[in-house]
Amino acid sequence: MTTTDWILDIVLVLIVFRQMREERLTARTVLLPLAIIGWAATTYLHHIPTAGNDLELAGTFAATGIVFGLFGGLLTRVRVADGQVRIRASLSAAALWVASMGFRLGFAVWSSHASGETHLAHFSATHHITSAQAWVVALILMAFGEVVVRLGTIVVRGQLHLARARRDTAVAPAPQPRPHAYV
Repeated sequence: MTTTDWILDIVLVLIVFRQMREERLTARTVLLPLAIIGWAATTYLHHIPTAGNDLELAGTFAATGIVFGLFGGLLTRVRVADGQVRIRASLSAAALWVASMGFRLGFAVWSSHASGETHLAHFSATHHITSAQAWVVALILMAFGEVVVRLGTIVVRGQLHLARARRDTAVAPAPQPRPHAYV
């Protein structure tokens, strides 16, 4: 692992820890993580291997990331205050994010050592994974799935809360007088 890999992982963890204090849901809240994974895509995704079971590996990891992202988004507190959506990552949401980041980081460290490299080569040969790039793609797509689905879930929940708050505070029409009514 390079210094850049470590910095990227630390920044992604810090983003969620920053969200443990309540903040407004803004374009920056959404765009910063998307920019980071966009940079990761240009840095690490040179090609997507399609031989053997490479696509199945990528699909499995991406699906895992999507599930993590969905739960992370659902575990994030979303509310409306003063007409603005406010979010706060719960301890559970942060723990889920750290666990998934920790898995990817641990996997990268493990696979860069001789023992991990040997086990990974054996596993790859046994399961028809054709290259190291297949693992890179799988791990990156897992992170993408998690980030995009988590953000999407939070944004959708925020918009639903905002619509509900606007509906609840809308001025109700004045009651119409009923002729011949005593009350």
